[in-house]
Amino acid sequence: MWMDERMTAYINSLDMGNTEFLNKIEEQAHKDYVPVIRRETQSFLKVLLEAKKPGRILEVGTATGFSALFMREYNPAPCRITTIENFEARIRAARENFRLAGCKEDMTLLEGDAAEILPGLTGPYDLIFMDAAKGQYIRFLPEVTRLLAPGGLLISDNVLREGEILESRYAVTRRNRTIHSRMREYLYELTHSPEFATAVLPVGDGLTLSVRR
Repeated sequence: MWMDERMTAYINSLDMGNTEFLNKIEEQAHKDYVPVIRRETQSFLKVLLEAKKPGRILEVGTATGFSALFMREYNPAPCRITTIENFEARIRAARENFRLAGCKEDMTLLEGDAAEILPGLTGPYDLIFMDAAKGQYIRFLPEVTRLLAPGGLLISDNVLREGEILESRYAVTRRNRTIHSRMREYLYELTHSPEFATAVLPVGDGLTLSVRR
């Protein structure tokens, strides 16, 4: 593991946990081999939600709805969440989870390719959470930038790729080389763009926290 397992276990032991409903969704996702945000990332996100209190949230990559429901639960302010998913099985699971959670007008699930959906959205959003196909982050960035409010937060998950991002392109498996190159390009663009102030953080599988200037 690229992160020390003992340190991660200790940090996670301090977390106060989630609601029973969120725990069930997370447990089912693990059984179905659907990735969800890691416990360290969850703790960090709780703090950001408490500090920012975003009224409008955009999520790129719904999966089964865990992170959208997580943000809804731990945002201390009323909010509206728009989330995008492209895989039919995950869409069905997310819609059922949203129904069980009692989501109505405050949760909108858009079905399809985010690259096609994002240009049709109208901002501004106070927080955008990027957790879709990792090789597509760089493709989504121009529209995400357009949609984010000045002072808004862009959070991108899984950017360090289990430490693989440190390796030469030719040291990673052939099937991962495109993702590796595109993620490196994404990290460079975020950290060098005049549009953002960005920190790359070794939290969970790595995330970036960017503030729109």
